[in-house]
Amino acid sequence: MNDKLETSLLYDFYGELLQDSQKKVVELYVNDDLSLSESADLLGISRQGVRDSLDRACRNLREYEEKLGLLKAYNERRERDSTILSLLSELRHSECCEEVLPQIELIEELLKGDD
Repeated sequence: MNDKLETSLLYDFYGELLQDSQKKVVELYVNDDLSLSESADLLGISRQGVRDSLDRACRNLREYEEKLGLLKAYNERRERDSTILSLLSELRHSECCEEVLPQIELIEELLKGDD
């Protein structure tokens, strides 16, 4: 996974745990895709200050994930749901009994509702 994408996903899960200054740096650099220099200009700090704050924020986000594992659990759940949907699709297109189709549709709706 590319570094900005991973940071963005971790920020979605743990961003509220960061200091306000770190949140702003991550939002500008990762989510808004600004350069370190552009972020520094907007925040009125040095480019190195942005880099240091961003490094600390990323380190904190990775530590939260190591301890809590929310992103890992989310990815595992999405993979499991995708497998279940695939199996349901196979059942839907097989010669199964018509009476199970409503249950298949309900399961598909429930799984898609988790997104």
